[in-house]
Order: sequence, then structure tokens, then C-alpha cells
Amino acid sequence: MRLELSRAVQGCRLGLLTGLGNTGQHSLEVPGCLLYTRCATVPHLTQDTLHTLRDLPSVTQVSVDSLAEHHEVLEEFKEGLRKFAGLHDTVLFCSLHDSANSIPAGHVTNKTVSVWGSGGRIELTAARFMAIQAAIQPDFYQSMADGETWQAGTSRKRVRKAVDRTLAHLDECLVLHQKTQELKQSEIFGVVEGGDILEERLRSARETAKRPVGGFVLDGFHSAAMDQDVRVQLIKATSAELPQEKPRLVLGVGRPDEVISCVEAGVDLFESFFPFQVTERGCALSFNYNIDPDPETAVLEFNGEMPAVKKLNSNGDENMTPYEMNLKDKRYHDDFRPLVEGCSCYCCEKHMRAYVHHLLVTNELLGGVLLMLHNMAHYLGFFKALREAITSDRLQDFKNRVLHCREGD
Repeated sequence: MRLELSRAVQGCRLGLLTGLGNTGQHSLEVPGCLLYTRCATVPHLTQDTLHTLRDLPSVTQVSVDSLAEHHEVLEEFKEGLRKFAGLHDTVLFCSLHDSANSIPAGHVTNKTVSVWGSGGRIELTAARFMAIQAAIQPDFYQSMADGETWQAGTSRKRVRKAVDRTLAHLDECLVLHQKTQELKQSEIFGVVEGGDILEERLRSARETAKRPVGGFVLDGFHSAAMDQDVRVQLIKATSAELPQEKPRLVLGVGRPDEVISCVEAGVDLFESFFPFQVTERGCALSFNYNIDPDPETAVLEFNGEMPAVKKLNSNGDENMTPYEMNLKDKRYHDDFRPLVEGCSCYCCEKHMRAYVHHLLVTNELLGGVLLMLHNMAHYLGFFKALREAITSDRLQDFKNRVLHCREGD
């Protein structure tokens, strides 16, 4: 695995992550996102339906918490998760937790971390964690880590202990990694912890960078956990301590505005759980990321006639963002437009808001399928437009477009 940077603009790193997969034939553009799955399946979508989408990421993300209960079956199968789950040709990355789930705190010790499966808590030693990785056979994976210091008010002593534990876990995982035949072609990513304490973030980054890791996972920056300005300051300082040639993946950040801020702070890779969360709310991503608007919109903008930004949608859901529309709302029952004008996804080309509204209010499974198709297509389009904006030195125009989004009406 090698990160080939083509340029850096305003802190943003533009490039290509090459040499991915067992044969090294895959690559991934950065900044970019991984393909989010649950138990190796994109929620609501079959493999065939998923592959109707264009420009899918070459890297699929799975998580230990959704697979730990299947460890023995995967171990007996012997040929890894990729073949077990019938995945298309893809690169596998395995994280510890699913960022779409909330994780109870207070279940980490000096020797173990805990994950939550469908049957409850599963306690993992380094040996068990690495045995699960050997059964999954990922191309790269996150090391074990104590990631419970993201809550506000965590003491300096607790944060210091989390950094120490995470480094100890990494050392133990590296030793076992070298001894595990199934992981000979895999890379391990070290985890940078430190809560909101700058000194501990820097110590974690410096010490992790001394280890033979393929890249870095920046943990504890979850959207709900940290003020955006604090997050950006910490990531900028942390990134300065990490080698330029290795990729940086941030966990728990998915909102478009937060993605842009993290990219400007030096982050390369993101998860793509955000479209799933939007889908589960019965919503469709509808924000505009097109730098060059259509002529009608351009005239309205020039005349100052664009409507004001709406901070929340009409249902008052505190989890909703300004980047989505709530298609369960009754006002869409006779709205015969596509979800987003100009969107080329299957849902927008074949169906209208009124039909998706009907599917959602009648609890038809197809509603989730169509929404997930649209939301994934929209999110992937956002990342592609972000890379193009960096390439063409129009990042500020792109930020203005996304950050001044309107509800998609």
C-alpha cells in the first residue's frame, strides 16, 4: 500500500492510494470514502443492486462487532470473509466498531476491549481479536484500541491511560500479526487516541508513527462528541506528527460540512455510514455540491433571490441535518418530482417523491432500497465533486455551495 500525493491545497491532500488488495491491482482516490456495510452487506441492497451505482469505492468496510459472533464459522470456512459473503472483487478494511451504532462506555480493561453483537457484549483479548482478523482475512485493519475517551469531561488521567493501553494493544497486535500466516498480505493501521487533550493526541501520534503500521486511524472525533473547531485544531496538530506518505482515516465523521473541515485538516479517508443513517430516518440527501449551477439557479443567486438556509426539516427530528429532506412528511404525497433534479441514480430516474413517500408511510421494504441507492449515489458524488474542486483550485466555491445548502424543494 502506498499513498501517492499529487498536490496539497489549503491543507487538503489530493492523491491516489495504490497497491491495494492481495495482487496490488486496486487503488482509491483521496480524499475519499470506504463502502459502509453491516455484516459485509450494504444495508437494504443486494450485491447486484449495489453495483448499479457508479464509481463505487474499491475498499469495503466491515467491523469486528458485526462479525465476532461468526468467528468460528469463518474460521472453519478458512477462505476469508470476501468469499464467504460472496463479495465482488473488492479490498477489505476491518474496523473495531460500527460508527453508525452508539457504544456503551466502561467496558475496557488493560487487556481487553468489548464489542456489541446481536447477542450482547463480547470481550476481546488481543489474541482473540487477532484470531478474528485471521478468519476475516482483510487487506488492512484497525488495531485494538481504547476509544472511550470521546465523552466531554473525561479526565486527563483517563485519557493518558487510554493512549497507553492503545499503544500496548498495538504492540501486542503487531507481534501476533507477524506470526499469523493468514495476515501475511495484510496491513495494520495504528490508532491515534487522546480525547480532546492536545498533548496526549500528539504523544499518541508520535508513538504510533514509530511502529511499522501501514496507516493511521484517527479515533474519538465522532460528530456528536466534539465541537467542530476543536476537532479541526486537534486533527491539524495530529496530522503534522504523522508521515506524509501514509494514509489517515478518521472514524465517526460523516456530515458533509464536517468532512470538508477534516479534509482541510489533512484527513484522507472517511467511512460512509452517513447515507445509511439518513436512509433509516426516511430521508433523502438533497444538498447541492455542484460548483457550476444551472442557469436558472445562477440568475437567482446573482439577484440575491435564493431562499434562506433551513436549519432543520419540518418534523423537528434533532438528528436530522440541513442536508436531507424528510420524505415521510405528508407534503410529499403529491410531489411528482424526482428526489433531486438532475440526479442520475436509479431512484431519481425511475421514481418520484410521492411514490417514495407512499412506500415509507406504508412500511414497504422497497422504500429503504430506493433511498439507500439515492443516498449512496449522492454521497459518492459529493466526494467526487470535492476532489474535482481541489484539483481545479475551487475549494472555496465548493464550500460555499455545500455549506449554504437548502432543503431540496
